[in-house]
Amino acid sequence: MSMKHTLISTSCHTAVLLITLCFSASGCKDSASISERSVEVPLASLTITPPGALQPSFSSNTTSYTASVPTAVTSVTVTASPKNSTTTIMIKGAITPAGQGHPVQLGQPGSTTPIDVVTSSQNGLESVYTITVTRLLSSDNDLSSLRINTGSFNPTFAPGITTYTVNVATDVTEVTLSATKSDPDAVMSGSVLAGPGQASGQATIPLSGPGTGTPVSISITAPSGLPKTYSLTINRLFSNNSNLSAMSANAGVTTVPLDPVFTPGTVSYTVNVGLLVTVVTIKATKSDPNATMSTLGSVIATAGTSTGQVTITPGLGPNPPVGITVIAQDGVSSTTYNVTVTRGLF
Repeated sequence: MSMKHTLISTSCHTAVLLITLCFSASGCKDSASISERSVEVPLASLTITPPGALQPSFSSNTTSYTASVPTAVTSVTVTASPKNSTTTIMIKGAITPAGQGHPVQLGQPGSTTPIDVVTSSQNGLESVYTITVTRLLSSDNDLSSLRINTGSFNPTFAPGITTYTVNVATDVTEVTLSATKSDPDAVMSGSVLAGPGQASGQATIPLSGPGTGTPVSISITAPSGLPKTYSLTINRLFSNNSNLSAMSANAGVTTVPLDPVFTPGTVSYTVNVGLLVTVVTIKATKSDPNATMSTLGSVIATAGTSTGQVTITPGLGPNPPVGITVIAQDGVSSTTYNVTVTRGLF
């Protein structure tokens, strides 16, 4: 009885061990089959040009890829080669010989284009590799040109330089700026406007008074959203005009001629008056009303006043020259006109 029980127990243990081994072996086989599973009709290579690097890198057992190309790229060429020379390849619906590129037209910038590469074996098996190509939006936020109707840019305009100054004459009260985008689909805003599809923009910029700077900014936003701002300071200069536009002399109520006849570029004159003339008035008018005019140590016409005069009591014969000095608005340029009054018997 003890012997019988021992045999039964041994048999049971053996059966359990065999069943356990069987399941274990079966499980290992299934696991190995899953990890080694591969594409039924594999490719040996798959490329896209230009330039389009595949993500992830190509592997025969990977069937889904992405690629990005610059906005200027309107089409790509897909080239595929199978592992088995009898495999048929179809790219984007067209049968394509192994190793031969097939062109595929892309959509508009910012769009994605799926490209299917179908491999078929002679026994009817089929696999599909997919490349999703993104045509990137442009990041071009440059100006290709910037122009002004007067003055000049400092430094000279270049797309990569974003800060400028422009000096204009004191009598310039407004300027016209013209700007052209490098990418017509970018957006230009700020002082000059141009929407997508509009290559250029133009604006009239009013300037502040002489001696002031007017800030101007032009912003370019690329289709990708990348911004850039060009900044200008337009300096309306102080006048350097220190000329007179007119000058005359009077003896009482009588006009006395200047010798030579007055011209702004001539600075020395004589005036001859009779012996009985005791008072001579010299009147002068500034070319630029914003200049300052003085004589004999006194200001006779402040900025904003066009005309001034000086009255002298001449002695007999030639008198010391009367100097009339005009100091330009810039405070630097100056011109002195000298008038020598000669009192004699005429």
